[in-house]
Amino acid sequence: MWQKPVQVNMDPPVKARNRRVVVEPSAVPDGGYAWFILLSCFLVFGLTFGVIKAFGVFYVDIHQYFETTAAGTSWITSIAVATVHIVAPLASALSARYSHRSVVIMGGLMCSTGVVLGAFARNLIELYLTAGFLNGFGYALTWTPTVTMLGMYFEKRRPVANALASSGECIVTFILTPLFQLLIDTFSWRGALLILGGLQLNLCVCGMLLRPLKATRDGTYVNEVKAGEEGLSLQLLLKEDLDDIKPGFQTERELHISEGSDQNKNKKFLEEAKVIPNLTKDYTNNSKRTEVRTTVLKYVDYTLITNARFMVYSMFGVFAALGFFAPSLFLVPYARSKGIEEYQAASLMSISAVLDLFGRVFFGWLANLRLVETVQQLTITVILLGTVLLLCPLASSFSELVAFSAAHGLVYGATVAIHITVLPEVVGVQRLGSALGFFMLIRSSGGLLGPPVAGFFIDKMDNYGTGFLMSGAALIVSALFLLILHQMNRRSQGVKSYGTHTDKAGRRAEGKEHDMSLK
Repeated sequence: MWQKPVQVNMDPPVKARNRRVVVEPSAVPDGGYAWFILLSCFLVFGLTFGVIKAFGVFYVDIHQYFETTAAGTSWITSIAVATVHIVAPLASALSARYSHRSVVIMGGLMCSTGVVLGAFARNLIELYLTAGFLNGFGYALTWTPTVTMLGMYFEKRRPVANALASSGECIVTFILTPLFQLLIDTFSWRGALLILGGLQLNLCVCGMLLRPLKATRDGTYVNEVKAGEEGLSLQLLLKEDLDDIKPGFQTERELHISEGSDQNKNKKFLEEAKVIPNLTKDYTNNSKRTEVRTTVLKYVDYTLITNARFMVYSMFGVFAALGFFAPSLFLVPYARSKGIEEYQAASLMSISAVLDLFGRVFFGWLANLRLVETVQQLTITVILLGTVLLLCPLASSFSELVAFSAAHGLVYGATVAIHITVLPEVVGVQRLGSALGFFMLIRSSGGLLGPPVAGFFIDKMDNYGTGFLMSGAALIVSALFLLILHQMNRRSQGVKSYGTHTDKAGRRAEGKEHDMSLK
């Protein structure tokens, strides 16, 4: 007697994509051990970008020792800054592969080695390779993982945490600028570099403080497509679907044969059963492709280049980097060219660092209040920073240079305090590691060209003031990209609010129809 065959699960592979995958997010302490992460990041900022800002004290002595041009000497800082940016994605990938702690310790050793070797350089090329490239490589391996870890440990207090951490750059600059001048006068620039190399070994201690953040057991659900984008493996989904399909075919085949069913039906069913190997092969191929993609996305989230808002923000970073680093490099030489005594000229960097510290803390706290959108606040500070730099050539006396240094430090601190905070708002904290790496990589062109281009104008015009004009113009241009990003954010929010309103209206309409049907 013929019995109805068991229903076979012949759902296409696409159906598996609607299944849900559990993703375990990281806990965000916003306190406790997070303060030690903040301390580590504070010191890393000081021993990387703080040293870069204070390196302007070495500029005059190296310039005179090798008898080179302003552009030639500026390449040391430029190469270091560019290497920090270019190597940032590699630092993110190494941190994901090994650990943030081990990568930072390795970076600290490289920084120290590069600066010590630079003390024995016989020409500018060797300084480019040691104090420039090798030192910058170490900066990337220390700064990128530490800032990423800080973003993981803080969420509600992230703007304040970033501001406090970046204030390490100001405090260390304030301390190192007169200290470097004293060391140069006492031991020459070579002896000062040797001492700096020993000082940068403290970056290894900063790395030891980076304790991995534990994940929570509370899962959130995402569909397979999003899981694929975030680097999740689909092997379990594929295996589950195959397990559902094969028993169905086997059971129906046994029923057909045991009951002596019609020969043609058996033949037709056996032909359908041949689909299983092909389906299995397709699943296997998809699984292999997914494994490769998962492995790559685990270390480098290349899908960020398709994110329009991220790319616009990266273009802001390129033009901002053109104007960020040149002023701190040329401020002391500019003051010396105006006849200011060397210790007074060095004190200008300390004055700028003090106001920089206040700007970072105050405006970071202001951003944490969420009175305005962070992008809007950043746009205002960038425009102000560009304007201050454009006014610099008007300053010639020591008092005027003090006023400029104070204004530049204040607005610079306000800008730096929040420009990294915008990044997780653009891409999300889950992708912060890769986003920070790619952002630094794209921004590297600005960091590489900024000081040499400013030095080129200085050599041509024989006036250090032209370097500040170039930096100010670059920052004004970068603000235009922030305005574009703000408009994209508003448009995105408008679409979301419209979709929410439409869904609510649809539900109300369905409710009314249901009530009418009941009546």
